[in-house]
Amino acid sequence: MDIIFGIILPVFGTLGLGYAAARFGVFDEAANRGLSLFVFNFALPLMLFRAIAQAELPDAMPWGYLLSYYIGAFAVFGLAMVAGRMLFARRTDEQAVLGIGAGFSNTGMLGIPLVMTAYGPSAALPLFVMIACHSLLMLPPTTALIEAARGGTQSTAATLLNLAKGVLGTPIIWGLSCGLAFALTGVALPGPLDAVAKGLGSAATPCALFALGASLTRYSLGGNLREPAVLVALKTLVHPLLVWLLATQVFDVPALWVMTGVLLAALPAGITPYLFAQRYNICQSTVASALFLSTVLSVFTLSGLLFLLRP
Repeated sequence: MDIIFGIILPVFGTLGLGYAAARFGVFDEAANRGLSLFVFNFALPLMLFRAIAQAELPDAMPWGYLLSYYIGAFAVFGLAMVAGRMLFARRTDEQAVLGIGAGFSNTGMLGIPLVMTAYGPSAALPLFVMIACHSLLMLPPTTALIEAARGGTQSTAATLLNLAKGVLGTPIIWGLSCGLAFALTGVALPGPLDAVAKGLGSAATPCALFALGASLTRYSLGGNLREPAVLVALKTLVHPLLVWLLATQVFDVPALWVMTGVLLAALPAGITPYLFAQRYNICQSTVASALFLSTVLSVFTLSGLLFLLRP
């Protein structure tokens, strides 16, 4: 009951309220864009900055945590490509978009508020490690596969440079990095800075969930649902199972890091796969349907997982 009333209902109730507000026209696209900008540029970075600054750093980085997560992520990426080729006769560039649709989690809008609500500030460090690596590890191979399949002229170095610029320009990364600097030096946050970070950071979770719910009205189920169903199964079931097996049976990962990694792996697909589909004008209906369906079904899959992963 504590999990239901303390985590599930607040998280998915806020998400549902945002969806209803946008669906019935009382919260329009301009308002949602403004709220999303506030969340990504201010609220989430300050919340993570404060949490990391006050975190107790481990003596050694649990590398098994990263290996567990990303071996699992690239495994489902590969499985989605195989399914795209064998079951749906997709070209290589289309297979790559399906792969990122199966392996890329919605860590920002849903992952951060969910993990922080479920496990508190102590989970900020595992979150930081994952967020810092997520785009850097997942996006270059996807871009390279698509460009190679299409005979693109952009070099790998140019792709990596553009990605690095994008990551370094992300406020969440700056918030995490500044928080880590305070944690490493042991300097306490000045009172006024702590008050501002606490005040704005407290708005991050409800605002992010509300904005995500409102954003879901842009997507819908369409076309043949066989492909989206495969992506959703790989993303919300196979990925977390692989991470759990690797983190508990292969690597020696601390319990909190295991729970955080598995929960992040079980998240629905993020907006990034859809942006890839839009940019290259391929698999848009499939990825949009997978994004919508995985987010809706995550109400049940993540709820069950939270019961299994109680601290």
